Amino acid sequence: MSDIKVPDLGESISEATITKWLKKEGEAVSQGDLLLELETDKVNLEISAESSGVLSSIVKAEGDTVLVGETIGVIGEGGAAAAPAAEAPAQAAAPTAAPSAAPAAPAAAAAAADAIASPSARKLARELGIDLNQVKSADPVGRIYNQDVASHGTAPAAAAPAAPAAAAPAKPAFTEQPGKPVERTKMSRRRQTIAKRLVEAQQTAAMLTTFNEVDMTAILDVRKRRKDAFKEKNEIGLGFMSFFTKAVVGALKKFPLLNAEIDGDDLIVKKFYDIGIAVAAPDGLVVPVVRDADRLGFAGIEKTIAELAGKARKNSLAMSDLQGGTFTITNGGVFGSLLSTPILNAPQVGILGMHKIQIRPVAINDTEMANRPMMYIALSYDHRIVDGSEAVRFLVTVKELLEDPESLLLEG
Repeated sequence: MSDIKVPDLGESISEATITKWLKKEGEAVSQGDLLLELETDKVNLEISAESSGVLSSIVKAEGDTVLVGETIGVIGEGGAAAAPAAEAPAQAAAPTAAPSAAPAAPAAAAAAADAIASPSARKLARELGIDLNQVKSADPVGRIYNQDVASHGTAPAAAAPAAPAAAAPAKPAFTEQPGKPVERTKMSRRRQTIAKRLVEAQQTAAMLTTFNEVDMTAILDVRKRRKDAFKEKNEIGLGFMSFFTKAVVGALKKFPLLNAEIDGDDLIVKKFYDIGIAVAAPDGLVVPVVRDADRLGFAGIEKTIAELAGKARKNSLAMSDLQGGTFTITNGGVFGSLLSTPILNAPQVGILGMHKIQIRPVAINDTEMANRPMMYIALSYDHRIVDGSEAVRFLVTVKELLEDPESLLLEG
């Protein structure tokens, strides 16, 4: 027999939510079979069987929050499979047989209610607002089934434990109005985490944003002239992100405090350039990281971003894809945003926002005007360690490098 435990989930993640069991109680499993899916703050994980046997017990149900190292199920040896499935009907068929085992059952149930309630019993208990620790089991080994929860809910003594649930409207209550239909759904763990961290970033950092604009004429010209040969040689398109990544790396080398973070009373300036690229995934925004971007060429950056974005859309990013970025780039322009103030991706102290390219009239000199493809760019930064003048000069450097694309090969 072996316990199925929640594995180490990675940096700073201590809990997850069970989204789906892929095997049922009593079902045979082989080593390596997928058992269940977990949702963490950042990625979804699939948990595989470490041994062969039978899934004899599902301890935690779909929707339950579980901690690292916690037992969520049990794999028993081959022949023991049928026992759990057979126990529930036996209880329903012979309620009068319980008194002989009753003296021992309450103690066993109280001690084991957290560990050996069936998933359907847990679900029913949540719906009825019943504490499983208060439910008495008719099962000799203390396992709790639906009928135990239902009986507890209808028993006179159950009225007292149910009272705390009635006091729950401590949450902000939305008042529904007749004829005004609404749909209420629980936020996913990832969306809750995104909300929490964005608020924390605004509350803990002295965040300011500075703006500039880039004339994209030169980059568009390079892409027009080089895109076919580039794709033929590298089997990847020449996009904008490689230009911006290179420009950011060049500016970070010149202004290293934008590549730092605060650790207590210490300032950690990073001498490497792992650039996070914000990607809109189905379950919310994620920021996979392009490692050592300063050592990659344009093709290497484009291929890495394409690979990470593909994994994000398929919900298959690994924890290692998301950890340890030093600076972030986000591109609201792909959705049509003309201007925005990006929020810091803590503990980073800088984030660059790209926006929509729009043709605008620009003064070329004192007498000449021309229509040019222009993009507003925004730098949000943590004023605790980055001064305004440094932030402005950083953004000006990014602008200058982008308007002279050949310089990226030298500076980036």
